Amino acid sequence: MNTPSTERHAESPGPDTGPGGPHARGGRLNRIVRSPLGWMLTGMVGIGLVSGLTATGPGPVPALGAVAAVAVYWLVMRRVARRATPEIARRGAGREALLGGALGLGFVLVSVLLITAFGGYSFSWADDGFMAVVWSAVMVQIGAAVTEELVFRGLALQALEQLWGSRAAIVITGLFFGVAHLGAPDANAWSALAIALEAGVMLGAAFLWRRSIWFVVGLHFAWNTTEQLLGIPVSGHASEGLFTVDVHGPAVLTGGGFGLEAALVSVVIGVLLAAAMFVLARRGGRLPPRRSARHTQTG
Repeated sequence: MNTPSTERHAESPGPDTGPGGPHARGGRLNRIVRSPLGWMLTGMVGIGLVSGLTATGPGPVPALGAVAAVAVYWLVMRRVARRATPEIARRGAGREALLGGALGLGFVLVSVLLITAFGGYSFSWADDGFMAVVWSAVMVQIGAAVTEELVFRGLALQALEQLWGSRAAIVITGLFFGVAHLGAPDANAWSALAIALEAGVMLGAAFLWRRSIWFVVGLHFAWNTTEQLLGIPVSGHASEGLFTVDVHGPAVLTGGGFGLEAALVSVVIGVLLAAAMFVLARRGGRLPPRRSARHTQTG
């Protein structure tokens, strides 16, 4: 039997459960972390740490970092966001990566062929050791493609899509992608805009169309790797390739020191591809409006 004093004690909230107690603060913190912006930022920090530790490592370290980044992404989505992760499903991953790779390869080769036809590029064999150059390029670009796509398309695009819908998400992440490349060598306002349009928007549209991280990773990987092997700077970063490229003519044709991404030809092709994939995504019913986006692909 309770005494009056114990009854009052039981009925009144204690210091740990009241509006300002630790449990209340913990509840608010949990709600913030589990919100779209919360899990987006949590995932970005985790994957950013992995990338910072592995991106410039020797040999297979960047590729191993990509594996670790996928694990971090899965943990954040399942444990923090509390949602399913069909976008990184193993089933069909190889097919999606190959399809994306074919699109990325075609995009780069068509752009390079057109620029070469207009007299902007000429190539000569570098003879720097075929296997060593290819191995280095593949390892580095696997790490870059996986970590960037997990951050921009996996986390940012999907979080913003839940908040404001697919169209706003693709515009915001595209602009963010362009701004993120402003720190690259030979970058300027035009190169940032070009990257935002042809890469940020195109990769975003590719994800909305296929709803597969592996598709956009394949596209991104093939794009960057082909550029590097051809000896063309990748977003301003010049690396050892199989060829040496000589650049002729105005930067609007060739991209100048920033590389292919700042060439007008590439921007036009990228925008056309983005528009086509966005239409396919809309026809396939893969663009949820803002009011229902919160409940899409959750579990």
